[in-house]
Amino acid sequence: MPRKSPLPRKTLRRWLVRLGLALLLLSVLPVVILRWLPPPGSMVILDRWLGEGAPQAYAWTPLERIAPAAALAVVAAEDQKFPVHYGFDLGAIQDAVAERRNGRQLRGASTLTQQVARNLFLWQGRSLLRKGLEAWYTAWIELLWPKRRILEVYLNIAEMGERTFGVGPASRRYFDRAPEQLSREQAALLAAVLPNPVRLRADAPSAYVRERQRWILRQMTQLGGPRYLAEILPD
Repeated sequence: MPRKSPLPRKTLRRWLVRLGLALLLLSVLPVVILRWLPPPGSMVILDRWLGEGAPQAYAWTPLERIAPAAALAVVAAEDQKFPVHYGFDLGAIQDAVAERRNGRQLRGASTLTQQVARNLFLWQGRSLLRKGLEAWYTAWIELLWPKRRILEVYLNIAEMGERTFGVGPASRRYFDRAPEQLSREQAALLAAVLPNPVRLRADAPSAYVRERQRWILRQMTQLGGPRYLAEILPD
């Protein structure tokens, strides 16, 4: 009996390429769905829950029920070019690389969109694969979501303390008030812990957190206050 000829390499390669493209396009489906529906959680929340074996405080809060000061505070603290960039702050990336070459510690240059992509869809770590997927999701989020939606999701999934995710649970836990009632000072304090919400605390702020809070308040004023986000925030 004659042997069956093996699958030609070109055919195999073609099918592998098609499979890869199909998987990538399938990965866009959650981005499309979450453009309209509140996320049930995030990969960071899932990771914390599995690692700690304890419930994580998370509750979706629409943007119109969050104080404008909270939105401005996170933009002032984390990504001041958020209203105008397309997902990547190339200037910040170049500055971070230059500082690294000069022997300084590599600092983060992630935009709010990149943080949403990473925290919502991906695992924690610094592998090239994860960075590549982060860029992939960032591009699709910027393409499919308006800035208002990106900011809304960020404010809801950002880790703001131990087992506390989002402005809603954080404002109730730390200030015993609804998120729409946050003051500028309280909003800046929540934003001040964002670099390391596991170590930094809004309920017992260190001198560093207080100094960072004051810096954020100054940045909020220099940006022009709430009108800086006038085209993004609801009326």
